[in-house]
Amino acid sequence: MATAAAASASEAEAEPKAEGEEAEAKEARTRRKVLSRAVAAATYKTVGPEWDQQEEGVSESDGDEEYAMASSAESSPGEYEWEYDEEEKNQLEIERLEEQLSINVYDYNCHVDLIRLLRLEGELTKVRMARQKMSEIFPLTEELWLEWLHDEISMALDGLDREHVYDLFEKAVKDYICPNIWLEYGQYSVGGIGQKGGLEKVRSVFERALSSVGLHMTKGLAIWEAYREFESAIVEAARLEKVHSLFRRQLAIPLYDMEATFAEYEEWSEDPIPESVIQNYNKALQQLEKYKPYEETLLQAEAPRLAEYQAYIDFEMKIGDPARIQLIFERALVENCLVPDLWIRYSQYLDRQLKVKDLVLSVHSRAVRNCPWTVALWSRYLLAMERHGVDHRVISVTFEKALSAGFIQATDYVEIWQAYLDYLRRRVDFKQDSSKELEELRSAFARALEYLKQEVEERFSESGDPSCLIMQNWARIEARLCNNMQKARELWDSIMTKGNAKYANMWLEYYNLERAHGDTQHCRKALHRAVQCTSDYPEHVCEVLLTMERTEGTLEDWDIAVQKTETRLARVNEQRIKAAEKEAALAQQEEEKVEQRKRARAEKKALKKKKKTRGSDKSRADEDDEKEWGDDAEEQPSKRRRVENSVPPAGEAELGPEADPGLSGSSAPAAAEPPSEQKEQRAATRRRDVPRVLHDSSKDGVTVFVSNLPYGLREPAATLRPLFEACGDVVEVRPIFSNRGDFRGYCYVEFKEEAVALRALELDRQTVEGRPMFVSPCVDKSKNPDFKVFRYSTALEKHKLFVSGLPFSCTKEELEEICKAHGTVKDIRLVTNRAGKPKGLAYVEYENESQASQAVLKMDGMTIKENVIKVAISNPPQRKAPEKPEARKAPGVAVVPRQIYGARGKGRTQLSLLPRALQRPSATAAQAENGPAPPPAATEVPKMSNADFAKLLLRK
Repeated sequence: MATAAAASASEAEAEPKAEGEEAEAKEARTRRKVLSRAVAAATYKTVGPEWDQQEEGVSESDGDEEYAMASSAESSPGEYEWEYDEEEKNQLEIERLEEQLSINVYDYNCHVDLIRLLRLEGELTKVRMARQKMSEIFPLTEELWLEWLHDEISMALDGLDREHVYDLFEKAVKDYICPNIWLEYGQYSVGGIGQKGGLEKVRSVFERALSSVGLHMTKGLAIWEAYREFESAIVEAARLEKVHSLFRRQLAIPLYDMEATFAEYEEWSEDPIPESVIQNYNKALQQLEKYKPYEETLLQAEAPRLAEYQAYIDFEMKIGDPARIQLIFERALVENCLVPDLWIRYSQYLDRQLKVKDLVLSVHSRAVRNCPWTVALWSRYLLAMERHGVDHRVISVTFEKALSAGFIQATDYVEIWQAYLDYLRRRVDFKQDSSKELEELRSAFARALEYLKQEVEERFSESGDPSCLIMQNWARIEARLCNNMQKARELWDSIMTKGNAKYANMWLEYYNLERAHGDTQHCRKALHRAVQCTSDYPEHVCEVLLTMERTEGTLEDWDIAVQKTETRLARVNEQRIKAAEKEAALAQQEEEKVEQRKRARAEKKALKKKKKTRGSDKSRADEDDEKEWGDDAEEQPSKRRRVENSVPPAGEAELGPEADPGLSGSSAPAAAEPPSEQKEQRAATRRRDVPRVLHDSSKDGVTVFVSNLPYGLREPAATLRPLFEACGDVVEVRPIFSNRGDFRGYCYVEFKEEAVALRALELDRQTVEGRPMFVSPCVDKSKNPDFKVFRYSTALEKHKLFVSGLPFSCTKEELEEICKAHGTVKDIRLVTNRAGKPKGLAYVEYENESQASQAVLKMDGMTIKENVIKVAISNPPQRKAPEKPEARKAPGVAVVPRQIYGARGKGRTQLSLLPRALQRPSATAAQAENGPAPPPAATEVPKMSNADFAKLLLRK
């Protein structure tokens, strides 16, 4: 009925529109849509736990329900637009998914989403094609297979459709070990018992199911019971013996609820149970007690339970039962299908122990379908096919699939090429001068070099074979197996031109090849070139050359070798001496720079101390000369009034708040202080409120350093104490303030115990008033210069991803929702700046390397909120060491000390704000032009009173 309904729906779509009105067209599309959905819903609804007892096809009541749904939709025009909009959205999404799959066919999530939408739209033909394409690339999960099988079963109307369903079941049971699929397979085959060979088909399916999952301790019982029920229902004389046999076989296997099965056998059997059956039953019970701890551990743990399965596998390997070992591997792979190491261990066991061709090749094929990015699985697959005599064309096709699998490292492509070239080399009969296999091997070598140069180097910016291992292997084959030294020499010339001529081991490898398969002349020539080109171990190469000439060279050859080696070694020693001198000079310059900084700090402290002394002397002189200043002011009242209304000159400003008030008039109130004095008083007040406490380095073990705090934090201690008290007892929170009393954005938090301080480090990057708080150990870097606060690894981490291009609005929860579809996410870190603003970068840590690799394949190029993200394995670039100032200086340029620019260093604008009239030539500056400036001499500045300054101002 589903086929007829779909046909009628397509006819409704193809009806010509008589009047061409848009409303009628919309109504027709809506009617077709509702009808197709009703068909899909009704057919799927018929599939239930007891579908084998139902009649095939769709009943008339379902057809009435479809008609009623279509009629109800047709009678409610208000729902037309909603259905039409939903259909349009789904169609657009289907087109987008199909386009994305045309670009990247390995996008697993796109396949799943496309199947879901097509199934929702009732596109039965398209959803079947989409499922077939996905099953060709990926193994399907148990849920996807059951959904597909239920849909196909509901549409199976004749014998041909039943055969198609049988084929699907055969594919489904090959992907993973699924007891539920085997149970469905057996029950569905019962429905075809009336056909020719139906009984044999049912028994064959059940027997295969028992061999596959009959040993499953928790789920195997259902298969045994279904098989017994089927045999009990058959009316024939031999059925009793068949049921007896099933009971006896089941009771000899350790399964859950064995006691109930034994009681059922006693009740069913008319004769006493044989003693041998009871002995096997008791033995199985004893085995069950040994397996129970592992099964209970699996039941209590959460998926994927890899560690629990590994322990179970180790236990089974000690016992050594091949069937049970195979079963536990298959059970583990259902939940850990993306763990390459598990596939490698399983295939290795089959290769070395069972050696059954069909089983071994099937496991290898499933392994590369589940983890196509793992080159070790492909290499093992090629070896297994060669070991079991698979046709050469099949192996070549498999190798081509491996090249398109998308490995994550350039070296992976070198490894797969080497595996394939080794296989081709083993096919060649080198006793013949020329053969088809030899030509194929040579063309494969040439293709490998071209592939690494173009495809791999373009993608990874490296060929993956810096030592030219493939070319070396080719050269050995040509020299040793083909007696073609000319070709081998050409290959080695090419190897040396690729940056390998400076390595002694490369030259010695070439020399040994010439020594074994070439002649003395080419050996001597190779060593002479090695002496000139080697830079890592030239002494070794020179020694080899001299040894060869001592053994078989003439006097002339010996003299030439001695001359060349001595000249080369002398040049090498000279270069080494220069390098050592340069390194020593750099170290000495660094020491001088450190000493210079120490002297500069000492001079700066002395200058500050002298200024303080000079200020106190000036204050005393002002008090002594106050009367003299007043007399001078009375002599020239007009000029004094002009000074009162003008801005005080620079010389007067230096007097500070202790200057004589006569300049502003004797009647000026004392409270009228300049703004600078008010600031100083406020700062002094704040300094009095915040006592300065020196840091005690002996308490570094129980102290953490907190930085990147907001500068506007009003009460840092009160704000931070509750955060850190959650970790343990806090002794003190010491915020650091500037001389003006402003909070400097960092503090020290002291705890009672060291363990509490270690727990406090976990608060790192916690937000405080919109900024991430940095919490690090309290370490004196002067004593520990190599200590690094950065707590994250800067090396390659194959289980961690680096995501870039994220929208700034993307939250941690949103990113986790996307990433957890590809594996177990252990941690996500969004990278922010010091102000806590996102930078569009993130690090995602998965449980293992395989999950991270799968996530790279599926997430790279994904669009999130209109941003196309880039995803790669976390491998931060090496940080460059800071360039030394000496390296940046031009030779001969003297180091200019900072002191000649004043206490604050060089001005930002490089402008001089001193009037020309007051500028005086500086001896220090003149000397700085021709060499390093000496430290300023400690000259005595003559003391000047307020009267002296007044005379300077009024002298015009």
